[in-house]
Amino acid sequence: MERKYDPIGVFDSGVGGISVLRELMRRMPHESFVYYGDSANAPYGARTPEDVCALTDAHVQQLIDRGAKAIVIACNTATGVAIRFLREKYTQIPIIGMEPAIKPAVQAYPGGRVLVMATPLTLSSPRFRTLMNAHAERAQIIPAPCSKLARMIENGRLDGEELEEYLRAELADFLNTPPDAVVLGCTHYPFAADTIQRVTKAKELFDGGAGTAREAQRQLSLRGWLAKESQRGSVTILNSDSDLAHLRFCERLLGMDADK
Repeated sequence: MERKYDPIGVFDSGVGGISVLRELMRRMPHESFVYYGDSANAPYGARTPEDVCALTDAHVQQLIDRGAKAIVIACNTATGVAIRFLREKYTQIPIIGMEPAIKPAVQAYPGGRVLVMATPLTLSSPRFRTLMNAHAERAQIIPAPCSKLARMIENGRLDGEELEEYLRAELADFLNTPPDAVVLGCTHYPFAADTIQRVTKAKELFDGGAGTAREAQRQLSLRGWLAKESQRGSVTILNSDSDLAHLRFCERLLGMDADK
């Protein structure tokens, strides 16, 4: 079946997955993308695993109904909770998930202190625990739950005094000694990277967006479904929140000019 001209579906609990969409577009500029953000139900990190799985399944089905040839779950929480279920249910196309970038952080700072910022639900998932345990002997890996950060970024707080005060309070127990690396374990967090860097004083920040984009490209290449270089890519942004402000916010994060 010819799938070269079909779009890639990208799903997130809100606007955070735009950080992954940017990496996908950089790596595969000839592809078309349909992005769906579930801002009406964000943040997923505060929901039950059952809720997250049901919501993710429903929105993935929407993207498949729109002709998606692959699905990128651009949400660490949804990946941790639902990826196995999704891959068992939707066997006809590749389902690519997120993974906190612990491996590259540990490789860059062996024996160092690696702070992993993520939602409580991500950090409590068996998938995360398996990943952390796989690298625990090579570095000191410190889970740091951030219960409100995704919501703040979802609401447009990418910097400023309120965000900085929240981070200093939330991370106070982890920053007596600055970490060597900080892993941004939620796709929202890269949009607040400057403030996170300033507060943590980490040598380097890591996020999983680039790795996810590489894996998406690899999966499509294996199937012969990559768009031809002569193809002109496009981006469609959808959101469960009917407020146009969310769509404009997504466009701004992506680097689009919403007025054109």
